[in-house]
Amino acid sequence: MLDKFKSLTKGVAGKASGGIKSARSKRKSSEEYIVALDIGTEFVKTLIGRVVGNGVEIIGVGRAHQSLSDMQAGAIADIASVVDNCDKALAQAEEQAGVSARSAVIGIAGELVKGTTKAVKFTRKDPNRPLDLAEVEQIIKLVQERAEASAKESLALELGGKDVEVRLVNSALVSIDIDGYKVTNPIGFQGKEVLVQLYTAFAPLIHIGALERTAQELDLDLLAVAAEPFAVARSVIGDDPNATMSAILMDVGGGTTDIAIIDEGGVQGTKMFGIGGRAYTRAIERELGTTFSVAEELKIGLSKNTLPPNKVPVVERALRKTLDVWASGVELALSEFTNVDNLPHRVLLCGGGSSLQMLMDELHTSTWYRQLPFTRRPQVDYINPKEVVGITDITGDANDHTFITAMGLLRVGLDTMLQANATPTNSVREKLDRMLRV
Repeated sequence: MLDKFKSLTKGVAGKASGGIKSARSKRKSSEEYIVALDIGTEFVKTLIGRVVGNGVEIIGVGRAHQSLSDMQAGAIADIASVVDNCDKALAQAEEQAGVSARSAVIGIAGELVKGTTKAVKFTRKDPNRPLDLAEVEQIIKLVQERAEASAKESLALELGGKDVEVRLVNSALVSIDIDGYKVTNPIGFQGKEVLVQLYTAFAPLIHIGALERTAQELDLDLLAVAAEPFAVARSVIGDDPNATMSAILMDVGGGTTDIAIIDEGGVQGTKMFGIGGRAYTRAIERELGTTFSVAEELKIGLSKNTLPPNKVPVVERALRKTLDVWASGVELALSEFTNVDNLPHRVLLCGGGSSLQMLMDELHTSTWYRQLPFTRRPQVDYINPKEVVGITDITGDANDHTFITAMGLLRVGLDTMLQANATPTNSVREKLDRMLRV
């Protein structure tokens, strides 16, 4: 059976650097480890995981704050400074884990990362001839080419006509229908019309290059780059080919909000827009005429109910306009998922920006969903780290929704490593998986 939510990523070998990481230990171990680097606008989060069977145990956790100029809308703006922050977070995780891991998965986010599910219908010349591997490979390749052209066109429109080079970072087969009949393995079937739904995520080459350079400076072997909303989706789906979960996933970070829709266990697409936690801090800074650091303290104090009662309405008024714009962004992003008849009524949040209580209250109580194809009011909750499939935290430090993205990156790394280490066979499933590998 096809794994309809397989993480397929391009591995890039990291080259040893003579820079700040030259002193990093290179000692070998019979055990396998994965480093997850969630390079966020506000914080770098690092997890070191030990591969145990078909799962991962988190044995090291690190975190470092980013400066205001280090990131721009979820993308790296200052490589040297981001490398330094990653180094600090990685050193914390390594000290706790007691090992120096080398194989890394890094998340990529930002408004210019384009993830979508594209449905393409093919009419076969000879419907009586059974489908074979060569024909399926040709079909999948054509879908990927069309998806790449669509991503380039979308980016060109957003950048005023500028042609941007992109690279495929994730690909996952959602479904295959033959003459209206859904199949999990198309090989051997006859039929005239083949409908393929394939999820693909493309990112600008300049952003991927910055991540590759970061890994090189940190002396890490880059196992995979993953679109962060895709990684979040992987965290709740796991590797179950029969998964039937449907949900809207929202990762509200410091610079962006990343949205993924899962329908019947298949990713239907991802959208991102440039409003995150920092936009709320900026709103307080601007409205109250204070510094960014003080504004951040006020925002956190509001969410933790530690503000003096007389300051609460003042801060809430400062946040109101930005919150309304954010809710409109969510509505607009969800309205673009035209390939889904009805949106899932389950909404799951993660990321530090979602810690703002006013944001959760907005989703719980307002009418933001009324113009969208929901069949009832959505149920909103956080993703619990204990619900992440195949990932166990034995440190107790990756204990809330702010670590979900990093845990999803570990999941992507595990899938990539298991694929690479699998004993070669001639099974149809393995051959189909190889077709989709970037």
